[in-house]
Amino acid sequence: MSYVSHRSGPDAGQQNELGPLMRYWRGQRGKSQLEVSLDAGISQRHISFIESGRSIPSRHALLDLAQALDIPLRERNTLLQAAGYAAVYSESPLDASEMQGLRKPLERMLRQHAPFPAIVLDRYWNVVMSNDDAPRLFNCFIDMSARPGPRNMLHLIFDPNGLRPFIVNWEQLAHNLIQRVHRESVGRVIDEKTNELLRALHAYPDVKPEWITSGPTTIAPNAPVVPLSLAKDDVILNYFSMVTTVGMPQTVSAQELRIECMFPVDNATEAAHRRLLGH
Repeated sequence: MSYVSHRSGPDAGQQNELGPLMRYWRGQRGKSQLEVSLDAGISQRHISFIESGRSIPSRHALLDLAQALDIPLRERNTLLQAAGYAAVYSESPLDASEMQGLRKPLERMLRQHAPFPAIVLDRYWNVVMSNDDAPRLFNCFIDMSARPGPRNMLHLIFDPNGLRPFIVNWEQLAHNLIQRVHRESVGRVIDEKTNELLRALHAYPDVKPEWITSGPTTIAPNAPVVPLSLAKDDVILNYFSMVTTVGMPQTVSAQELRIECMFPVDNATEAAHRRLLGH
């Protein structure tokens, strides 16, 4: 099978975009052309021609290269369009009819996590779904109705008018969250919207620029997690979260979802949480 398309392809502008994009992703993954060739089953010569703009790959070849480079689905669409092909990965919202097969299990997961908070976040930490216990907990500290949607969990934690005044270990938590944004970025690459989010977070008071490059901090040497520690009426409630992603996603939206289920760190927090929420 030929991996070079000889059809009347995209205009020169599109061809000029594809080569740099391929070199960018190969550089991000730290792979040589030979390594990509072996992983994708495409000759190194063809890859060189694609990157130099001398050849236009077939759609099948381009998707093989994207798979070999572990490129996120959103960016695979960009590659396809740069080569003159239509995007193949949909970006349907979670309430679209074709997403019901995913939405209903998510709703079940959120319900079954009661009485503890569970939320579904998009790529940029915006809340797209939650169980009833998440806003009930946060409303014990601030008026959630005063915060317009879509609500963003990072802004909720970093904003001095949000949860921040009630977070006992705010600096350690915020430092680790900045690190987590980098670590969990889709495709392990920070895109421009994530950069915008990080700039907005760094605009809040006392957010240190060195948090981007310095290592994460811990509360205690032997602590298994950095908790979200909330103070309520002289009681400290300590929570940690388990993060779930969608296995083998076939849409952009599905790949970018994160399900955060909060758990009490200790028995005292569980008892105080149940009292606070009336369970």
